[in-house]
Amino acid sequence: MLARAVRSGLTESYHDGAIAAVALSGELLLEIGEIDKPFFYRSAIKPFQATVLLEAGADLNREQTALAASSHRGQPVHVAIVEDLLAAHDLDVSMLQCPPDWPLSGSARLRLARSGVVEPKSQYHNCSGKHAGVLVACSVQGWPLDSYMEPDHPYHKLVEELVREASGEDVSPIGVDGCGFPTLRGTVRGLARAFGRLASEDRYLRVREAMGAMPALTSDRDRPEEVIASWLPAVAKVGAVGCAGVAVSHRFGLAGKCWDGTNAPLFVGLIAALDRLGALEPVMVEAPAEHGHPPILGGGRPVGSLEPALG
Repeated sequence: MLARAVRSGLTESYHDGAIAAVALSGELLLEIGEIDKPFFYRSAIKPFQATVLLEAGADLNREQTALAASSHRGQPVHVAIVEDLLAAHDLDVSMLQCPPDWPLSGSARLRLARSGVVEPKSQYHNCSGKHAGVLVACSVQGWPLDSYMEPDHPYHKLVEELVREASGEDVSPIGVDGCGFPTLRGTVRGLARAFGRLASEDRYLRVREAMGAMPALTSDRDRPEEVIASWLPAVAKVGAVGCAGVAVSHRFGLAGKCWDGTNAPLFVGLIAALDRLGALEPVMVEAPAEHGHPPILGGGRPVGSLEPALG
């Protein structure tokens, strides 16, 4: 159990899920729910996908590395970094195979509407930073550019190998993510183990430092994963349908999955888990009320809240 919805002082519903924390030694520090139940990791493994493209020779600066590991919200800075990265390597936005989309951010969509933009574009897609980075890696390696989305592409075989090694689990069968990328399967235990390695091993240093220094590029301001990475020396990465991993630098890896696919209860549970593990100072527990105890609205005003219910 992750969270319960409390309305007018009464528990209305529960959100079931799983959370695991794994020490750098591999010891299981926290186990809540079905941590060995498989699901697709989706964008939660972007730090590892970014590690592979860097190891393949993609020469990305810190801002570009953060975008390559991002699920960005389509703010102007996000889009500009994607476009500039491609242009610097004589690549074009027309080569992006993520579908044309509108920014996830309401303010970014409004800005586009006010400027007269009437059609979605691939560079607005929340995964465009990852796609741009992979195109750069393919260009450097001489790998095929037009088939970079195929699961048997050399890039994806390296990602598969890395995530299998980092998680300590089988990552098959291979699925298809929302942007069309191959996505890998595993468990909350395996994801926590992988984020424990992300938290400490030199292999992940460039990605860890980029994401930790610029969480607003990896996500957006005021998102729960951005707030966690701002409170702590940590990397936090959310995946679609209610999963996320947190790498607390040189301490432990934490991962969670909300089985109904919603993110708010997931982060209520993760924040409570960080507190239980001693990672949050008292002021930190109180400060993130909007994510640790998000309000339930009725008639435009708070009538309850989501509260932790770690079973």
